[in-house]
Amino acid sequence: MALIEWREEFRIGIDAVDHEHQQLIELINRAHKSIEVDAPRDVVELFLGEIFSKIAAHFALEESVMRRSNYDQYLEHKQDHEALLDDILDIITEFDGGGFDHMSEKLSHRLRDWFVGHFKSKDARLHNLLGVF
Repeated sequence: MALIEWREEFRIGIDAVDHEHQQLIELINRAHKSIEVDAPRDVVELFLGEIFSKIAAHFALEESVMRRSNYDQYLEHKQDHEALLDDILDIITEFDGGGFDHMSEKLSHRLRDWFVGHFKSKDARLHNLLGVF
């Protein structure tokens, strides 16, 4: 079973953003699966780097949409993005320092909880205010 199942309620109605949301969920699910089967450290390291870079790129797209739309909660939404990126960097640092026990669960569950919560709150509000979908 996937860590995160795509749900239509995750759509915000902007094709490029929704497409990236689906790609991020697929990437996180693949990373979680590789960790579940005790993938080698170098495989996990590649996933961590890819997750960070794809999420950072996605946030840049989403933030540009918010700026163009004069979104009233842009700063709060951006701070939520930055908090997740900081968490991922902390996990990468822990991994690079030799930490590995239970880190897979920490990463998987943190990403799942953040994405589902963020989609349901911040992105849902953005969708409603933009009037798209």
